[in-house]
Formats: sequence, structure tokens, C-alpha cells
Amino acid sequence: MKTIYEVVIGLEIHAQMSTKTKMFCRCDNDSFNKEPNINTCEICMGFPGTLPCINKEAVKKAVIAALALHCVIPEHSKFDRKNYFYPDLPKGFQISQYDVPVSLKGWIEIEMKEGIKKIGITRLHMEDDAGKLTHAPGGTLCDYNRSGTPLMEIVSEPDMHSSEEAVAYAKEIQKILRYVGSSECDMEKGMMRFDINISIRPKGIKEFGIKVEVKNLNSFRSLERAIEYEIKRQTEAVECGERIIQETRGWDDIKGVTESQRTKEEAQDYRYFPEPDLPPLIQKNEEIEMYKKNIPELPRAKKKRYEQEFKLSDEEARILTEELDRALFFEHAATISKDPKKTAQFMNSMLLGHLNEKHQSLGECKISPENLGKLILLINNGKISHNLAKGKIFTAMFETGMSAEEIMEEKGLEELSDKGALENLAKKIIAENPKIVEQYKNGKTTVIGFFVGQMMQKTKGAANPKMVQDILKELLGAET
Repeated sequence: MKTIYEVVIGLEIHAQMSTKTKMFCRCDNDSFNKEPNINTCEICMGFPGTLPCINKEAVKKAVIAALALHCVIPEHSKFDRKNYFYPDLPKGFQISQYDVPVSLKGWIEIEMKEGIKKIGITRLHMEDDAGKLTHAPGGTLCDYNRSGTPLMEIVSEPDMHSSEEAVAYAKEIQKILRYVGSSECDMEKGMMRFDINISIRPKGIKEFGIKVEVKNLNSFRSLERAIEYEIKRQTEAVECGERIIQETRGWDDIKGVTESQRTKEEAQDYRYFPEPDLPPLIQKNEEIEMYKKNIPELPRAKKKRYEQEFKLSDEEARILTEELDRALFFEHAATISKDPKKTAQFMNSMLLGHLNEKHQSLGECKISPENLGKLILLINNGKISHNLAKGKIFTAMFETGMSAEEIMEEKGLEELSDKGALENLAKKIIAENPKIVEQYKNGKTTVIGFFVGQMMQKTKGAANPKMVQDILKELLGAET
């Protein structure tokens, strides 16, 4: 009988913290697209005789993120030196946290087709980043702008057993960190990266297989592809009688393969010892409680509330809670419109559709939540038709930022609500369609939709929808 293998996955997620300055110096924390090696100083370059100073805001961001991940915050923690020598590490060591990190023992939940799954978090700790290497013909170029960037490293338990679970976990972490404002997690700017620890074992066996680490993945797609490749590679190797080596491998996104880089280091290889230039950290209970009170409603809780309170579908609620600013926009607009369901539909189809088409973010959108809510109010109050609102009016709102009322006045889109004129038009349409009238007489009342459509088409969407319905029912009722 062929052996069935189970994959065991743990993730290490590195996220750049949203602070103005670096972890231990006053250099700007934003090095994206800057000229190489200009965003540096003596401290982040590790010059002799310099002393680092802990960024208080970075500690706060890390603690808030850890609390949002249900971690325990010890009263005392400390920084350690992690010693290794690499061209992009000017100090010759990284300042990290080893045995007494800022947080421990957390968890999050992810939604899978099979249901909700809980993923354990071993720890969230702080560290500074290394620089960046660019391999070029004839040598390697070093850019130290990122040296000293404040990072959170979030280490999961080995609780994931597929690439789908790992990607769902990583996406949920990204949403949570963004919701609480601890990190932008913009992977295009290198603000979020993944290291995979992956092994396989015969299904039903509790003992772990030999672990392989895959370093520095910078997209969800790369994460998924690297896991799938490693599952296939390790399975084929074991089935051929080969021994899996504990090693660090790199992902080649172009070739779609992992490649061996070095044998895997153990903790003793890094020769950790307490950072002598930094004092221990003390987190007071009153500070932690204050941070807890300021944590916003998190994405999964918000999604669940939207489904229950606003009767939104799973997909509608998922889209709206992907980003905090999107959720807040929706809630504000829904408060004005008093119709959360229709507000969600307008946002998810019209608003986000237009933004995607223009490659814009919600922050660049000219339509305000108030004006979107008022547009839906006009529809529900019978002031404008749904088609007119979705067509000319919404397009003009998106392009100008004007309100629906202002656009209607400027473009002469005032609604046609002259009862006499609408009755004459309705009589003409009814006279032109005797077969449809006959169906209505025979009890197929749904055909009234045909007449409504004709009325709206003839008036170019300007007719009062409610008045059109009432007039047609009256005239068709007289026909019977």
C-alpha cells in the first residue's frame, strides 16, 4: 500500500512596523525607492562607539499587534544579539529577542471550506532589519537603507497542513496588523515577508519529519507555489529512499523551484547573548490595559457582525472587511442610507469596480460616504431610478465628487414626475403591446416588469419609479 504523507507547516512572518524612524536611531523608516545608502547613520551602520536607543513607538506597535493576536504580554522582556556575518548586516549581528520576547502564546482563527481552524502563535518578537543585496554581473551591491528598520517577527506553531491554510493564515495576519495600525504590510515595498518551515510525515504519525526552511517569500502567490513545490520535492525524495536534509533553501520565482543555500543553523550557531547596550523592557499592566481598550473591532469579528446585524452574505461581508478604511466607509454610508444591504451592493460592485478600473485606492476616491448614502436614500425614496443612479449620476459623482442632487441640477436630470405625462406614455406603451396585456389579464402579473422597463427606457431613466409602478397597476387593472 502506498504511503500517504501529511505536510506540516509553520510560518515566520516579518512585518515592518509603521513608525516614523528606525528601531534604534533617528533615520527615516521609509526607504522605498530612495537612492541607495543615503538613509543611514552611524548607529544603523554599526560604527564603533555608537549606542542604540529603543524606539518607544515601535514597542507600542508590537505590543498592540501581539494583543490583537491574543498573545500574553510578559512584564519583562529584553533584546539580544543574534550573531552572524553577511554583507548586508553592517554590525555583524542583528538586535533581536531570543528567550524573553515581548509576547508569547497567541492564536488566530482562519476560515476554510471545512470550517473555522485555530492556528497557534508561538511568539511575536521585535528586531531590526538587515540591508538589501542586489546581485549584478561582476559582483554584489549592498544597499544599507533598510538597516535598522523595525520589524515584528510572528512565529506560528506548526499547525498548518496545506498551502491553502498557510495563505489564509498569512492573509489574516496581514489584515489584523493593518487594522490595528502596527504595519502597512505592503509587500510591493518589502514591508511583509515570509519564511516557511515545512516537513512531511506519514499520515497518522505524530513525530515530525525533517524540517526545511524556505526564506524570504514576498507574495502570497510565491508562498503558495513554494509550499506546493516543497511538498512535491520532499515526497518524491522520501519515496526514492533519499534522506531529507535540514537546510535553508531559497525560492526562485522565475524557475518556480527552491534551491539549497546552506545547512540550517540552530540557536547555538547564532551565539545569542543579551544586548549589553539596551536596558530590559518593562510593560506595566495599566499600559497593556490601555492598549487593549484602543484595539478596534478586528476583521473576523466585524465580518461576523455584518452578516448577523446587516444580513449581508459571506462574500459581501468578506469584501467590505478586507481593509479597515473600506469597512469604516461602508458603516458611515450605511448610517446615512439606512439600507446596509443596498449600500454594500453599491460599494462592492459600483464603487470598488470603478476604483479597480482606474487603479485607485479608496483614499483617492472623490465620492464621500455621506454622498453615497444620500444617493441610496434618493433611490429608496423614489426620487430617482436605480438605473439612473447607477449610470449617469454615479459616474459623475465618481469623476467630480459632487453630490447626486448637485449633478441632477447641473445636468438637468431632474426626475420626471408629471403624472399626466407619465399616464399618456403608459397608455401608449400598453396599446402597443396587446399580447403582454393579455398575459397580465390571465394572471401573469410579473409582466408588469416589462412595462416598467419600457417606461424607464423611454424616459431615459428619469421617470419616478414608484409613480410608474402605481400608474401601470392602475391602467392595467382597468384593462382587466
